[in-house]
Amino acid sequence: MIPPEERRRLLALARGAIHNFVRDEALPGEPFGAAGRERRGVFVTIHHRGKLRGCIGRTDSTESLESLVATCAVLAASRDPRFSPVQAGEVEELELEISLLTPPEEVAAERVLDALTPGIHGVSVRQGGSRGLLLPQVAAEHRWDARRFLEETCRKAGLPSRAWCDRATCIELFTAEVFSERENPRQDLPARPAPR
Repeated sequence: MIPPEERRRLLALARGAIHNFVRDEALPGEPFGAAGRERRGVFVTIHHRGKLRGCIGRTDSTESLESLVATCAVLAASRDPRFSPVQAGEVEELELEISLLTPPEEVAAERVLDALTPGIHGVSVRQGGSRGLLLPQVAAEHRWDARRFLEETCRKAGLPSRAWCDRATCIELFTAEVFSERENPRQDLPARPAPR
């Protein structure tokens, strides 16, 4: 687990990246500070007044953790196809959540019901060009059991709900360290100047 001060710093980095993008349409540049060189999968989830406002991430990356957090924050605010881009007037009311993923592990369909613990594991399914992923907290929020969690992940991928039973489907499980501004008081970083 990363320490509380690092959690606050990553959340501030995500918020600063969104603020800069909304203000200047500037993509994240070099991250603040020198730490955070670890490479992991990251998802940034945005809520506005308690409702989902965007969520985008990557399961792996060659970018530093800091760079990926900033990039995913901007993409969650501007490119989630389910929502219109975040507007300047919303930024102060946003609540950010970051999920740092462990490397995914492939699990055979005949073993997945025993291996999957909803609320602890996230699920990724892939078949052909279709792919869907749900974070661990999604199953906990909806109180899904393992079978329902797999079915919903398949639906998200645009696959039939029982596609997880098909041997042609790749199923991967992962865990996540999840933290948000709700538990980690804001520590805003100074806004970056607009590029010239």
